[in-house]
Amino acid sequence: MNTNLVVIRRHFSELTVPELYEILRVRSAIFVVEQQCAYQDIDGLDQKSEHFYCLDETGTHILAYLRLFPREDQLNALQIGRVLTVLRGRGLGEHLVNSALQAADGIAGIRYVYAEAQVQAEGFYERMGFECLSEPFMEDEIPHVLMRREKQV
Repeated sequence: MNTNLVVIRRHFSELTVPELYEILRVRSAIFVVEQQCAYQDIDGLDQKSEHFYCLDETGTHILAYLRLFPREDQLNALQIGRVLTVLRGRGLGEHLVNSALQAADGIAGIRYVYAEAQVQAEGFYERMGFECLSEPFMEDEIPHVLMRREKQV
């Protein structure tokens, strides 16, 4: 894993138009095109989110991305979503998720971080300290499980 890779963290209100465009482009490339899943990516949560991403050496293309946002049903919890890596098997996802979890652990009052993980990624999230809370359920025709990680003190 390249631990020298810089993780950029921006609230939606801090994103530039080119940054937002690149985020939406890479999410569409992975979740809609690659996974062949037509779904509504623009769901109203981006404006409430902190966006974490790593760029390539040119500083223009996202290599890994996720968003972290408040859960509406639980005051002391956040949720990670839209986790993706363009270059797989290089530890980018782990590096990025760790950055988001450290940020979440630093927020007063936050006790849990949730993820609705695709079933094939369950082991990845377990290695990151998440526990599975549900049986598989379908979201956008892809099996997912609800996972939770308690704040690390």
